[in-house]
Amino acid sequence: MEAVPGIRHGFFTRRGGTSGGPFESLNCSPNAGDSPESVRENRMRVVRALGGDCLVTNRQVHGRRVRLVGRYTDAAALEEADGLVTTDPGVCIGALGADCAPVLFAAPGVVGAAHVGWKGALAGVTDAVIESMEAFTDRCRIAAAVGPAIQPMSYEVGGDFRDQLLEMSPVDAEDCFLSHPDTRRVHFDLPAYIERRLRHAGILQLDRNASDTYVDEKRFFSYRRSCHRGTPEYGRQPGVICLSREG
Repeated sequence: MEAVPGIRHGFFTRRGGTSGGPFESLNCSPNAGDSPESVRENRMRVVRALGGDCLVTNRQVHGRRVRLVGRYTDAAALEEADGLVTTDPGVCIGALGADCAPVLFAAPGVVGAAHVGWKGALAGVTDAVIESMEAFTDRCRIAAAVGPAIQPMSYEVGGDFRDQLLEMSPVDAEDCFLSHPDTRRVHFDLPAYIERRLRHAGILQLDRNASDTYVDEKRFFSYRRSCHRGTPEYGRQPGVICLSREG
């Protein structure tokens, strides 16, 4: 993605913000139960880091809806969707993650972002972002980057889940399940599944971050880790991209 001109992007960690407690410290989700003032400041820190004007995110629902947004979009008005596309310089668009992967897309003059868990990947949210971007560029020019997510050794699943996903998505899910070397239980490789979906959609320029959000508590929020500890509140770290005003 670094080869695409005129973009600024980053996969942020939980560090460098103002929130406390389970949201410490750079929680960027407005609907996680955190202090609104802290979230506003955290989001502005992300915007300033990228040299943008505002940050637009969604109320994420594990679907495939994509919003086309711009400089006149109300950044505070959350809509149910899991993808974003913009062609306006300075408008930062983001996907929030806490085990699900933020996936960023870029081509000259247009950028996209998607929140991708297994449900969203199966529903085709990455395909939907690519299709939305094709109104402004050719598919072959789109680069993508898969951000920090839960990695396979941390993602135990049931046999029923494996069988269901293999039935619904046999080509993409093939080889995305593995057996834990110690417990022999089934584990799912979410980043590999997302990467396969992107490859089969024709994305040739693809980067993948190997950070494990479940294991690395100092840097990342994790939904599954919070569930295992019985703590219902947790923050979300963003993956964010924008078009540079300088082009």
